[in-house]
Amino acid sequence: MLKWKGRIALQSQSVAFPLMTYPGLQLTDKKVIDMVTSGEVQFSCIEALTKRYPQMPAIPMSMDLSLEAEAFGSKVSFSDNGIPTISERIIHDHSEIENLDTPLPDTPRIKEFIKAAQLAVNANFGKPVFTGCIGPYSLAGRLLDITEIMTGILMYPDEVHQLLRKTTKFIIAYLKELIKTGVNGVVMAEPAAGLLAEEECDGFSSAYIRQIVEAVQTDNFMVMLHNCGHTETLIESMVNTGAAAFHFGNSVDMAGILPQIPANRVAFGNIDPVGVIKNGTPDSVVSEVKKLREATNGFSNFILSSGCDIPPGTSLENIDAFFSV
Repeated sequence: MLKWKGRIALQSQSVAFPLMTYPGLQLTDKKVIDMVTSGEVQFSCIEALTKRYPQMPAIPMSMDLSLEAEAFGSKVSFSDNGIPTISERIIHDHSEIENLDTPLPDTPRIKEFIKAAQLAVNANFGKPVFTGCIGPYSLAGRLLDITEIMTGILMYPDEVHQLLRKTTKFIIAYLKELIKTGVNGVVMAEPAAGLLAEEECDGFSSAYIRQIVEAVQTDNFMVMLHNCGHTETLIESMVNTGAAAFHFGNSVDMAGILPQIPANRVAFGNIDPVGVIKNGTPDSVVSEVKKLREATNGFSNFILSSGCDIPPGTSLENIDAFFSV
């Protein structure tokens, strides 16, 4: 992965790595519910997109931020063409945190995601495979409720830390199972941390991400930390996690972010996946990509990407336009 970082740095002004798996549904005539419940279907979408866009420098797997919370016992709502969502929290009072068990990463859907990873690795596409997972604070927020956990940071911080130790332990165990397949990296989505002040981000998100990085990141496995919030004041905290790469959402100005990123780390972002890539036109996509490339010219550690996972229903013509610049 160190060699891969060096190669993409040499092509930084022409390479593009959007986070997308759902657009492969159009190429395989499948539905969202098929992808999020079947490793074979997820792989078929990955394979179809890889063939259509051979210029991609790596293979992204599906992002499903309900997966880990479901493993803890959260109820998930599914629909044919909608992203799975957590329908209710499982912790209703901070006193329940102590008795919450940390599950093994062996639920039926987790097994399917591991299967998809194994299939993607076995396909030998000749480029790194990036799996996905949720971050420890964002997972805790789904178990406890995002408003409740922000209150908890002030009212009962010891219990919140106890919950974060459990979510961190689970994520490490899940990633170690994925690493066994031979995947080369993970896009870790920690969007809830974007709501925190810098000191809170340090203590309740970055400190735990650092534990995960220390447990799994090697020369052959890269952690890419994704935060689609207003991260302008959180860059130092994110960098201190030790993650090898960072992925930013469209709520920030990359030209203001990049000077804060060390030259030996890679930054990805941040074309709006909904407003531009899904709801725009090929011409408007090209225009936005050109603007971003011009604004970030000179930063060899910046790689063009979507600001987050490209949603289902995005036209392939708009994705074609994304790659055309």
